[in-house]
Amino acid sequence: MAAPSFVIDVDYEQPAAGAGAACDTRHAWARVPPEPSPGERIALKERIRRLLRERNAVMVSHFYVHPDLQDLAEETGGIVSDSLEMARFGREHAAQTLVVSGVRFMGETAKILSPEKRVLMPDLDANCSLDLGCPVDEFSAFCDRHPDRTVVVYANTSAAVKARADWLVTSSCALDVVSALHAQGRKILWGPDRHLGDYIQRQTGADMVSWNGACIVHDEFKSLELELLKKAHPAAKVLVHPESPADVIALADAVGSTSAILNAAQRMDASEFIVATDTGMLHKLRTLNPGKTFIEAPTAGNGATCKSCAHCPWMAMNGLVELANALETGAGEIHVDPVLGLRARVPIDRMLAFTAGLKNGQAPGSLVAGIGAA
Repeated sequence: MAAPSFVIDVDYEQPAAGAGAACDTRHAWARVPPEPSPGERIALKERIRRLLRERNAVMVSHFYVHPDLQDLAEETGGIVSDSLEMARFGREHAAQTLVVSGVRFMGETAKILSPEKRVLMPDLDANCSLDLGCPVDEFSAFCDRHPDRTVVVYANTSAAVKARADWLVTSSCALDVVSALHAQGRKILWGPDRHLGDYIQRQTGADMVSWNGACIVHDEFKSLELELLKKAHPAAKVLVHPESPADVIALADAVGSTSAILNAAQRMDASEFIVATDTGMLHKLRTLNPGKTFIEAPTAGNGATCKSCAHCPWMAMNGLVELANALETGAGEIHVDPVLGLRARVPIDRMLAFTAGLKNGQAPGSLVAGIGAA
């Protein structure tokens, strides 16, 4: 049998009480699941396939989880995608049980959009530093200090924070939404990722105040080390997620969400890429581009134990054993207070309607007109 799981400590940042600028470092934990043997992997995958059929269930997996869970989702009629497509797919699929391989806010979002469905996760303790670093009471007080601003929050937040927002965005639609709000003369209160907020502000010129959170993975990419890696691979194109620091973004050939990074890798005339996002993304990049080389962007210097440690410890909590157990026993079921869910659904529905309208050629201004502060 596989070795038992063990627990690691994880640091994340949270604004100091009453400050809004300097961050305190807080502590959380993540459970590292055992790695099954080859024989166990085969048996677990077959068990999961059977349970998905028996439970009328479908898998939605994020690009950052283990390749086994990505492959299983696609092999069984589910999807591997970013959080926007995960939300849309789960809402529209006929299955009565959704199995969300990712982190807790993704499971909550699926439940908010499909309250009549059962939503399971391999591990309910799979968190997110952006979510942990944005407690609803403190964030609400921040909003109350800026009552004239439209509240736009990133998907990586709790249901309670979403319920306090006017708009929800993912990294794939944040620029479009904020650009449209800015064109309508709206002032923005943004939360929680400061790097993504700064990037959007630079791109749009919007009047923004931002919560001071960060992703523990993307915050660690280093521009100096990236420049050295670029010199070692002069033909490589650099793909960067906008949750990264500004000096890393400045070195990018393409900046965007996980889906945008996938599209750029397929579209760009290059055979070698340096990728600054969670290393879980490399599985899909390599699968879709077998003739191309993908190099992990550096998060540390030459003296570090690992040159790139860019993998979310909570995404790593999603494993085959945990997934099979959730389907078998119902462990890991997501519950969201129905009243809170109704309020949180408002900004989510606005985001989904906005992105659908853009896809259908509607003018962005018409999609945000008349929607002000909550």
